[in-house]
Amino acid sequence: MASQWHSLVSQKLFMARTLLQQADSDTEADSYRTLQREAAIQGAVELALRARKLLLVMIARLYQQKNEEPESLTALSALLGTELPEVNELLALAHLPGSWWNLLDQLETSQSKPPAARKTVSAENIIAISAESGPDRSTPALNKLLDALKQFADTLEDRHSEW
Repeated sequence: MASQWHSLVSQKLFMARTLLQQADSDTEADSYRTLQREAAIQGAVELALRARKLLLVMIARLYQQKNEEPESLTALSALLGTELPEVNELLALAHLPGSWWNLLDQLETSQSKPPAARKTVSAENIIAISAESGPDRSTPALNKLLDALKQFADTLEDRHSEW
């Protein structure tokens, strides 16, 4: 049963990686290409977020919670407790700046809010610096995140398939 969930997590991660590859293709006109790239990045982030939620369900299934579908790490730890190694690992990742779990939290927050209003340049305010704030949404950063999530899911599957 758990390997079905592992397959579903892997599928979402594969599709996210496919969208990221599409984001890096150089075949379209600039404005359309920019739109396509943004759509591919947002789609990849959404698939990664979905994979993370499915990973929580996968963990619940590994511990015989056949009808539970925890929506968050808090819900998973309330369901299973914090003594399990997987829950402990995820809680540690959630509090570790720069971890894949933490980056997914930042991406979810940034993708769930409208973009910040940009300041306009006026005669009084001649110096303007344009810098994107927020989580790193570059293709290499997102690929690294997908690799880490996939590695966690694979390790989890291997650990529990031995039993």
